[in-house]
Amino acid sequence: MRWQGQELGVADAAALPGMESLDSLVRSVTTPEFAGITFHEVMAKSALNHVPGASAMPFDWTVNPYRGCSHACSYCFARGTHEYLEMDAGHDFDSQIVVKVNVAEVLRRELARSSWQREPVMLGTNTDPYQRAEGRYRLMPEIIGALADSGTPFSILTKGTLLRRDLPLLRDAATRVRVSLAMSIAMFDDALQSSIEPGTPATAARLDTVRAATAAGFDVTVFLMPTLPHLTDSIPALDDALARIRAAGAVRVVFGALHLRPGAKAWFLQWLQRAHPELVSSYRRLYPGVSAYAPKEYRSWLNRRVRPLLRIRGLDGHAEEDEPRGTPVPGLAARRAVVTTSRGRAAAGRDRDAASGNSRVAGAAERLF
Repeated sequence: MRWQGQELGVADAAALPGMESLDSLVRSVTTPEFAGITFHEVMAKSALNHVPGASAMPFDWTVNPYRGCSHACSYCFARGTHEYLEMDAGHDFDSQIVVKVNVAEVLRRELARSSWQREPVMLGTNTDPYQRAEGRYRLMPEIIGALADSGTPFSILTKGTLLRRDLPLLRDAATRVRVSLAMSIAMFDDALQSSIEPGTPATAARLDTVRAATAAGFDVTVFLMPTLPHLTDSIPALDDALARIRAAGAVRVVFGALHLRPGAKAWFLQWLQRAHPELVSSYRRLYPGVSAYAPKEYRSWLNRRVRPLLRIRGLDGHAEEDEPRGTPVPGLAARRAVVTTSRGRAAAGRDRDAASGNSRVAGAAERLF
């Protein structure tokens, strides 16, 4: 098993962002509390990861405390990174979790360097920092503290409801630096969610986390992605998702079609064959050969379908591909989190508006499409 892809202190240029400096396996741990999962504890030599300039990601720096993810999303784009460790992108990615146990200590050292310019840092871009392992290892509180103490703004993208545990820390951090929170919620059908994302918290629990973060004073973004062709892209499905997102208090939505990158494609198609065999041929036409992205025509069609629904629901938002590299991470430039009575009244008003709008949506959608 390839735990160390380079000499100590020497970055591996072939690795993906966040994967360059895995070092020194300390021990492998199993526990009945996490049946079927093995945690591989490693000592990392670096914590801040610079995203290559050629990347399409709209940010420059990341921190990834974990590698592999027990959320087990069949479509996860990061699956291919496990093959670099000579593990498979399927079951191993879901069950063999690499934990950088010293990540916060290393991060503090890196943030203290005179060369650090306090550029925004993104967490949750590869594997989820609030996956189940975080309940055991509690790496995020120290990471949050290190970033805030150094004056470094940061964003978090997660599917994990463990985020609620750290809201007091995040609120305190937001008095010192800019903090942005985003929740990823793609499936609003419970049966589909439990089938394709079997290790994730339920959709309702994630929406409750959005409510809690909103109540704590954050303007929360929801990543409504990936949209699955023929499964979650109908007008009723999209509008139901946006209505529930708005009712939860989110202010912004980023949407996008399914990506099927190497490693993820084969695993996703296995799931599709089991769950929806009637769609396999259609997906092979949409994602032929090594193609990772839905055709431009489909993405444009989805854009035309979602944007009017965003307006109806009173949500800001845009397509994933509309945010080029160099633009701020969603919400990162927003005000620092401050809870006010007027904010609470405004949120209540939005909920009333969203509820009253339900009866108008069907007719409006018919006129728009």
